Amino acid sequence: MKLEIIIPEPLRDGDKVGIAAPAGPFEIEKFERGLAVIGEMGFVPVVDDDVYKRDRHMAGPDKHRAKHLNTLFARNDIKAIICARGGFGCLRVLQHLDYELIKKNPKMLIGFSDVTALLTTLNQRCGLAGIHGPVVTSLGFGDDESKARYKKVLCGDGSADIKPAEPVVINPGKASGVLTGGNLATLCHLMGTDFAPDFSDKIVLLEDVNEAPYRIDRMLTQMRMAGCFENVAGIVLGSFEDCGEDEEIVEVFEDVFSGFHGPIIGGFPIGHGTRNLAITVGVNVELAADDATLKFM
Repeated sequence: MKLEIIIPEPLRDGDKVGIAAPAGPFEIEKFERGLAVIGEMGFVPVVDDDVYKRDRHMAGPDKHRAKHLNTLFARNDIKAIICARGGFGCLRVLQHLDYELIKKNPKMLIGFSDVTALLTTLNQRCGLAGIHGPVVTSLGFGDDESKARYKKVLCGDGSADIKPAEPVVINPGKASGVLTGGNLATLCHLMGTDFAPDFSDKIVLLEDVNEAPYRIDRMLTQMRMAGCFENVAGIVLGSFEDCGEDEEIVEVFEDVFSGFHGPIIGGFPIGHGTRNLAITVGVNVELAADDATLKFM
């Protein structure tokens, strides 16, 4: 059954935003720097003691992180939820989330990297649109354009099209569909689980960091062999930060997606780079190779 798309209410100046730590622990200095930026944007960050917990390479035990996320969704005074950081841990909370509660209390969830697991799952299970964009610990280090778009998207102006300064058209064509995806490694690790993403008829965003070209090849090949890309409408490539030469990444995608029917366009400033433009995922978009533009419908 196809779910109705739920687009949460946009933020207004003075709104409270809950800070969640569903993945890894964070550096306090980076965290506080990001909180300051959120305050400068006119929002009020709400930081509970729960986000400061530690459990090995995660920000507290699985059920603890899930419970805090459920609580933030349930709170009427919280208007959106921004994740503290990525890292690892979001996959482990998926089985503990209350999806009925979340569907009844829709809010913007903002993050990227490991948070991809939450964004794709909430969209797939609840129909909830989310924001693929900077987490608290990266927000303070983004460039001015990233910060400006961040506030616009959170305030409801998420319709601005994106065109790379130097687009790379790997495959021509034009396609439309619901935008999904995010971090390649996270999506790959969801394969074979109850939370595996369904990319049928969708525009899929892929980005990553610190992954050598052969590892990107391996992940894409696994997903292709699993049938993940069979009915994909189009592919948007964000930044592949510290992943080797751009030419090598392009060659990997050209090879793995040889014979692909839809557009594949790279060069979008989305992901782990200094410029990480916030975009709404879980909504309808159009990807066109003729002008190399991602258009929000």
